[in-house]
Amino acid sequence: MSAVIMDGKALGLKIREGVKEKASALKEKGITPCLAVILVGEDPASLSYVKSKEKALHEAGMESRDIRLPEKTSEDQLLSIIADLNNDEKVHGILVQSPVPKHISEEKVNQAVSPKKDVDCFHPESVGNMVLGRQGFFPCTPHGVLMLLREYDIPVAGAHVVVIGRSNIVGKPMANLLIRREYNATVTLCHTGTKDLKAFTLQADIVIAAAGSPGMIKPDMIKDGAVVIDVGINRVSDTSAPKGYRLCGDADPAVMRKCSFFTPVPGGVGPMTIAMLLNNVIEASNKFEKKI
Repeated sequence: MSAVIMDGKALGLKIREGVKEKASALKEKGITPCLAVILVGEDPASLSYVKSKEKALHEAGMESRDIRLPEKTSEDQLLSIIADLNNDEKVHGILVQSPVPKHISEEKVNQAVSPKKDVDCFHPESVGNMVLGRQGFFPCTPHGVLMLLREYDIPVAGAHVVVIGRSNIVGKPMANLLIRREYNATVTLCHTGTKDLKAFTLQADIVIAAAGSPGMIKPDMIKDGAVVIDVGINRVSDTSAPKGYRLCGDADPAVMRKCSFFTPVPGGVGPMTIAMLLNNVIEASNKFEKKI
């Protein structure tokens, strides 16, 4: 068996083209979709993520409000800036790049962003709407996974999906989205406390790996014909690589011999995350347009 490689880069570009058209239509009505991106400190990985988001926004014809703050910025100062952005009608989405410095409460930051502009879906109200099956923003990475499954006509309703990892960014929201009535999957959520992971993954029609553990999913853990969605993005030392490291996922590439569909790392779920972020900014802008 040879797995079909799920091309997140191609699908992400298609979604971004659609976003660009919607942004153009809003501009004709006098509205320029705008995302405020706040970065506190100079973490190299965060700087890279922020730059890629800003580039994607500009390519889609949207505005990026770039707010760079020094590491020593106080919690009160950051919360004050978020409050100003909440009240700024020209800003439709707010994203505070994680992680924030240790002296700032990430929970307070998440709660400070208005749910109307919470395009990352971190506010308790946003999370509650998602869990209760109400309308609202979907978290970007889990939403990107759902879009990939739809693009490749992979049945989700009635399927047994094993999600590995319980982070607030991927694992928990992924499981909660899959059990909503519109997706109707049967979900098992595994984590570091799971005693026999292999016993669960061997039962799965779809395995979604989001544990942040390089190559942990081996071929003998996957049943023939299963779908493997690899959300992990791990840096592994590699002296032969130009940067001294290479990126790899949570699944050993050898699982492609067992599964029917597989997402590569890089080029699988990663590009979908930014595409769905842009989509959320457009949704927020559309809601604003309907109110004026």
